[in-house]
Amino acid sequence: MERSATNVIGGLLEQRYRVGALVARGGMSTVYRGVDTRLERTVAIKVMDPRFSADPQFVARFEREARAAAKLHHPGVVQVHDQGVDEDRVYLVMELVDGGTLRDLLTARGKLDVALALTVLEKVLSPLAAAHRADLVHRDVKPENVLIGPNGTVKVADFGLVRAVSTAGVTSDTMILGTVAYLSPEQVTTGTTDARSDVYSAGVLLYEMLTGAPPYVGDNAISVAYRHVNDEVPPVPDVPAEVAELVRRATRKEPFLRPADAESFLSEVETARAKLGLALVDVPVPAPAPQAAAAPAAPAEEATEHVPAPVGPAERTVRVEPVRVGAGVPFAEPTVPVHRPNPLVPPPTGPQGTRAIPRAALIAPPEPQPVGPQPPPPGRPRPKRPPKKKTPEQLYEEMRARSKRQFITWISVVAVVAVIIGVTSWWLVVGRVTTVPDLVGKDEATATALLDEASLKKTLRTENSDTVPSGQVISTDPPAGTEATRGDLVRLVVSAGKPVVPQVNAGVEVAAAEREITSVGLKPQLNPAEDAFSDRVPKGKVVTLKPAPGTPVPIGSAVTIVLSKGPEPKPVPSVIGKSKDEAFAELSAAGFEPVEGTPEPSDKVEGGKVVRTDPPAGTNLPPTNRRVTVFVAPEGVTVPHVEGKTVKEAKKILEEAGLKVDVQFNNRDRARVVNQSVRAGERVPKDTKITIIGV
Repeated sequence: MERSATNVIGGLLEQRYRVGALVARGGMSTVYRGVDTRLERTVAIKVMDPRFSADPQFVARFEREARAAAKLHHPGVVQVHDQGVDEDRVYLVMELVDGGTLRDLLTARGKLDVALALTVLEKVLSPLAAAHRADLVHRDVKPENVLIGPNGTVKVADFGLVRAVSTAGVTSDTMILGTVAYLSPEQVTTGTTDARSDVYSAGVLLYEMLTGAPPYVGDNAISVAYRHVNDEVPPVPDVPAEVAELVRRATRKEPFLRPADAESFLSEVETARAKLGLALVDVPVPAPAPQAAAAPAAPAEEATEHVPAPVGPAERTVRVEPVRVGAGVPFAEPTVPVHRPNPLVPPPTGPQGTRAIPRAALIAPPEPQPVGPQPPPPGRPRPKRPPKKKTPEQLYEEMRARSKRQFITWISVVAVVAVIIGVTSWWLVVGRVTTVPDLVGKDEATATALLDEASLKKTLRTENSDTVPSGQVISTDPPAGTEATRGDLVRLVVSAGKPVVPQVNAGVEVAAAEREITSVGLKPQLNPAEDAFSDRVPKGKVVTLKPAPGTPVPIGSAVTIVLSKGPEPKPVPSVIGKSKDEAFAELSAAGFEPVEGTPEPSDKVEGGKVVRTDPPAGTNLPPTNRRVTVFVAPEGVTVPHVEGKTVKEAKKILEEAGLKVDVQFNNRDRARVVNQSVRAGERVPKDTKITIIGV
C-alpha cells in the first residue's frame, strides 16, 4: 500500500533529514522543503514514489545517477548533497534555490527580448557543457528545470533523473521518457541520446524564449513527437539573422549537423552576441506560481498539484511509443488548425512533471454519453378495446382523407427530389469548382486566408530567393487563375530570403566547412591568397569564412574558406647593447632559442653587453630552426690618463683600475711619467699591462 505524502512531513529520513512543508507532488516523486539536522542547513528533499523502491534495477541506477550528478561542481548546477533509501522511501537531497523557474518568467512576460534570451541560454549551456565534459547527458532540458534564484542566478536541475526513472518497471523498450515539446528526433525514433540531444532541446528552449511558445503543439503528445521527426523547426520571426541561425543549427533533425555539444553551441552563442554588440543582462527573478517554491521540478505522473490549470500535451514529460521516420501517424485524426497559446493569457505555471500516458489514452476518445432526458421505461401494455363499427359515411370520409394525404406526400417527394437533383447538378457543374487565387507576393498568413476562402488546402515549402523578401509567396502549383475542385491541394513555395553564410567553428576540417556551406545553397572555394596566420588554429584547419558567417548573400555565391598557415614567423629582435640576461629573456619570449657565443671585444659596446647575434636582427627563421647565437663583449677597463704624474701616483691609479704596470727608464717614485703605452680613454681587457716611461 502506498504511503501518502503527508506521512513523511515532520519525520526524519535516516535520522538526519527532517522533512518540512510540501513543495510539489506528482505521481513519480514529491518535493519537500527540509533541514539537514547534522549541518543545520535548508535543503530540498525529493522523495520518489514508493513503488520504485521495490525495483532493484531502479534503486541501483538511481544511486549511480545521483553519484554522477553529485560530481558536477559548477555554479549553474543544482547541487546534489546526498541520496539514500529509508525503508520504502528512495530520496534525493539537493540544494534549495529560492526564486522561480524559467517557466514562471515566460508566464509573466510571454516572450523574452533577444539580449535576455541569449543571456539565459548562455547560463543554461554553461552547466550543460560541464556535464557533457563529464560524459553526462541531461535528457530533459525544459523551462521547468531552469531555476532562477536571487540576484538572477540561473541553475539547471534534475541531471540524470530521467535516465534513472527510465529503468523502473513502468517503462519498456518501446517507450520514451521525456518532455515531448523538447524531445530530439533521435529520442523519438530510436531512444538514443547524447550531447547533441541536449543541444536540440536547448535550441527549442531558445525558440520558446524568443516566441513565447514551443515550435510544435498538437492535440496529443504523439502528434507533437511526430512533428519533431518529420518537420523542420519554423524560422524565428523578427529576430536578427544570427539569432535565427542559432536556432536553425541547434534544431536540425540530423544530429551530426548540430553543434557537437553544449560547449560548441555556447561558443556560437557568444560569437553571435558579440557580433550583434549585445552585452549580458541581469536575469529578473520571476514571482513563483502560487504555493510553488524554487526547487527542482518533480517528475510526476500527474501534473504537480499546485499547477492551477492542466498542462498541454506539448509541455508534459510523457512516455510515448517511438515514431518511425517518414511513416504516417496511423491513429492521427485529420489535420486541424492548431491554435498556439495566446501570449497575453498566462499559460499554466509551476513544475511540469513527467506523466506516464498509455497509448490508448492518447488516441482513444472517450465514449460519448447520452445527453438529454431518457425515455421512461415501457409500462405494461393496456388491453385494447374492440373497435367500434363505422358507418359507410365515415368510411368514405376516411378514404378521401387518406387519398388527400397520399397526394400531398407524393407532391412533397417530387419537390424534394427536384430540389436535390437541381442542387446536385449545380454542385457538379458550378458549385464545386473554384479558382486558385493570385498568391504570389503575399505573405504566408494572407495566402492561407485566401486559400481558406476558396475552400482549398495547402502544402508549404520554403526556398531561398534573391528577389522575394522572406515570408512572401514565390510561386504556386497550380498557378493563379487555374480552375480547381474545392478541397484540392495547392503547393506554396515561400521565400526564405537570401541564404546566410553558415557559422563554422574555428579549427574544423575543410570537408565539414564545405558541407555546411553546400547545405545552404552556397559554393565553397579555397583561395591560398586569403589564408591567414593563426596562433590558435593548427595549420591547414579552417580559421573563418569570407564573407563572415551570418552575412546574407545571393544564391549560389562563392564562400571562401580561410585556412590557417600556422603561427606567423617573427624576425630576430635586436638585442645589441643589452645585457646577456635581458637579451636571452627577449629572444625566448619571441619564440627563439638563445645560446651564448664566444666573448667578442668591441670598442662600441661596454663589457658584458651584447655585441651582435647570429643570425643578425631582422632575420626570419623557419619554425624548424629557432636557434640564435648571442655574442657578448668581455668585461673591459678604460685606461686612465697618467702622463705628467709621478711614477708612484701613476702606478697606484693604473693598478686600482685593474691594470698591470711596467715602468721603463726611470722607476723612482718621484720620477715623472712622460709617456704611456696605451692612450688614455681606450678600453682594454682587465689585467692588461700598461708600460709607462719615467724621467
